[in-house]
Amino acid sequence: MRPEDLRSHRWFGVDDLRSFGHRSRAQQMGYDAEEYTGRPVIGILNTWSELNPCHRHFRDRAEEVKRGVWQAGGFPVELPAMSLSEPFQKPTTMLYRNMLAMEVEELLRSHPVDGAVLMGGCDKTTPGLVMGATSMGLPFVFLPAGPMLPGRWGTEVLGSGSDTWKYWDRRRAGTITDEEWRAIEGGIARSPGHCMTMGTASTMTAAAEALGLTLPGASSVPAAFSGHARMAVAAGRRIVQMVWEDLRPDVVLTRAAFLNAVTVVMALGGSTNAVIHLVAMAGRAGVPLSLDDFEAVSRRTPVLANIRPSGAYLMADFHDAGGLRALMAELGDLLDLDARTVAGTTVGENVAGAVVHDPDVIRARDRALAPEGALAVLRGSLAPDGCVLKTSAASPHLMQHTGRAVVFDDYDDLAARIDSDDLDVDADSVLVLRGAGPIGGPGMPEWGQLPIPRKLLRAGVTDMVRISDARMSGTSYGTCVLHVAPESAVGGPLALVRDGDLVRLDVPGRRLDLLVPDDELTARRRAWQPPAPAPERGYGALFARHVTQADQGCDFDFLGGSGAPEPVIH
Repeated sequence: MRPEDLRSHRWFGVDDLRSFGHRSRAQQMGYDAEEYTGRPVIGILNTWSELNPCHRHFRDRAEEVKRGVWQAGGFPVELPAMSLSEPFQKPTTMLYRNMLAMEVEELLRSHPVDGAVLMGGCDKTTPGLVMGATSMGLPFVFLPAGPMLPGRWGTEVLGSGSDTWKYWDRRRAGTITDEEWRAIEGGIARSPGHCMTMGTASTMTAAAEALGLTLPGASSVPAAFSGHARMAVAAGRRIVQMVWEDLRPDVVLTRAAFLNAVTVVMALGGSTNAVIHLVAMAGRAGVPLSLDDFEAVSRRTPVLANIRPSGAYLMADFHDAGGLRALMAELGDLLDLDARTVAGTTVGENVAGAVVHDPDVIRARDRALAPEGALAVLRGSLAPDGCVLKTSAASPHLMQHTGRAVVFDDYDDLAARIDSDDLDVDADSVLVLRGAGPIGGPGMPEWGQLPIPRKLLRAGVTDMVRISDARMSGTSYGTCVLHVAPESAVGGPLALVRDGDLVRLDVPGRRLDLLVPDDELTARRRAWQPPAPAPERGYGALFARHVTQADQGCDFDFLGGSGAPEPVIH
């Protein structure tokens, strides 16, 4: 590519009145023409926020990316993008993933940018950034935020999310004190970075690396390690080279790349949320990817990463054990090693020479934690369009189970009744939550890990079959059936379940069925009333009118594919 072929040349290199304005305003900001003329302009999309602890270090990392861009002869410009803060943003960041994707696409389209470094990591930020940049089609590198350091409570090593649920249940059961609970609160998150368990954040940054969108080994580097800053500089250098090479996402984001990402998610014991996000990301790339693909890959992929909540260790241990390069090398022939990556190399070249330093953290295939992948896709009369279960974090004795339903119409109903001593529930019951899908939530919140009723916790019950049209935090565990599609708010079968109905879960047979006669269900459907309509204004109205169901990725129905048109400059 020649300097005059750069996209930014349309803004800065033309001899007309508009380019005069662009150049004069650049001088207003203190830039001489020599700084950007003939150089790739690199947009650094920074999702830093003072309410996003996962990205607390991104002010520093943005400067380090800039250093790399300058070193390689580019011109860096930092563009703030919406920060999706998993801990603080309500009702759920999933409601705003598509909003971030739209913002990214329009930021890149409307500005004089030749390539981009996408800075993200907190759960929905990774797919949102990648979806928008994929639709725009410019060269980009994804820069993962990196996991936080392990938590600590006395001699206990704490993992974010996973230990939150565990100790909260113990507090509800009365087996730890309020003082101990406050000590856990102060010790579970002690550095910048996203969750250091294999939650959605670690899963999606690993998926981005498996897709070929990061530098090799980038996804597991802890945020507080010096290697993370060096990786940021290297990403800045590399994106300048990618612009000159015209290495665009359609070269990297092939079907083979997405199947590699699904394989890695399965081997990691990754989050169920990866199903929704990868389907949506593939849709932006024009690549077919369905729930059936996840099921097929899961059947042939062993779980190799011994990381919570499926295993025992945390992300810093995984990094020290060799990180994702080592795990992918162990997967070997289960991956397409010829797939291209943003590094300019193939997957096979990226993992060549990777060594597993701790074989208990990253298992060999003949010592796998489980012979099949972490996730199972189920269908049946209760989920005609599918649902998912994280088998690696579920209880083996519940994999085939029939129980009577205890139904909650929405989260408020759940919160009001779940700990009542009068709740008609026993250990064999099946807890059902509806009204929590993409439209019903709205935004499909992470309510799918329904709490065990307090009276059963006190009796020693630690897991039950739980079913919902919600999502679940990737740091959660338990026999939770999620993403039931179609959701109850649009009249899916979940809307018809009543207390006492028998529900059958058959994970080996990949079935989820409501054992109610067809004529009874027909009568219930005739009597069913849809919930109150969605908001009639703003983003909430746009979301409700255009969001697709979970099996289709929950993207907007008008945003599929790539090829965003270039803006007219007059």
